[in-house]
Amino acid sequence: MNAICLFFITIALSAIAMIAIPGCAERKESTGNTNTAPFNNGATPKLISKQFSFTEGPAVDKDGNVFFTDQPNNKIWKYGTDGRLTVFLDKAGRSNGMYFDKKGNLVTCADEQNQLWSIDPKGKVTVLLQHYKGKRFNGPNDLWIHPGGGIYFTDPYYQRDYWTRTVPDLKEENVYYLAPNAKEPVEVAGNFKRPNGIIGTPNGKTLYVADINANKTFRYSINEDGSLSEPTLFVEKGSDGMTIDNKGNVYITGNGVTIYNPAGKQIGHIPIAESWTANVCFAGKKRDKLFITASPSVYIMDMNVQGVK
Repeated sequence: MNAICLFFITIALSAIAMIAIPGCAERKESTGNTNTAPFNNGATPKLISKQFSFTEGPAVDKDGNVFFTDQPNNKIWKYGTDGRLTVFLDKAGRSNGMYFDKKGNLVTCADEQNQLWSIDPKGKVTVLLQHYKGKRFNGPNDLWIHPGGGIYFTDPYYQRDYWTRTVPDLKEENVYYLAPNAKEPVEVAGNFKRPNGIIGTPNGKTLYVADINANKTFRYSINEDGSLSEPTLFVEKGSDGMTIDNKGNVYITGNGVTIYNPAGKQIGHIPIAESWTANVCFAGKKRDKLFITASPSVYIMDMNVQGVK
């Protein structure tokens, strides 16, 4: 091969490389590799405490503090950004799933009396809901508050040993929506075996609902009036509690924490020693720590992504 041919071949290869390199970088980002991985290889959850009976419902306030329930002991605990554990509320209505509204009130699924509560920062309780069309709810379980202020919640029937009733008043286990300033909720999704975990996107356009007994999680479009449409299967996996990060990845619980990107592809799994992981949320001042409730224990883990406010 003469020098002139070698020169032109070298120029051609250089041009191809300049075109190909940016494409390779985009593909890595889109698959969750490099700097978009949710956590570093080798990262593990740190045990905070295992002094509880069954932990659930973690919710983060505007300062990054986490509030969670120890449901059998009927308490709501606070895990502060300073690392301290304190009791926020005793006699907590057997609260399960929780979420903070924009006013700083902690809205909870208080299934002792099948109610939805709002708890102000001083611990004062206001009952928001307790009936649907004159019948008791099955037992509100988990909730998410839309950026516009409306509340979506799941209402499965789990027979509790602290109830006097042994059968549900409502025949179906549905998802309900309470519009801002409304007194009555509306049913927005049904045909579940047992709806449980629920989370929405920060733009208020998409809702995820887990049917834990069907071992499926569905995605819905949220309409302007709060109704849901375009139900699609997101993943063939159910969930107890769920959260979402600022990349749109969805975190599903049960056997540890499993992470799926917005396309429904698994991009990570966090094993937990306990047999059941109930719920999860992002915590800390920067929302860059994953807070995990797992039976008698609570954990925290450093992340490369952040939760949404």
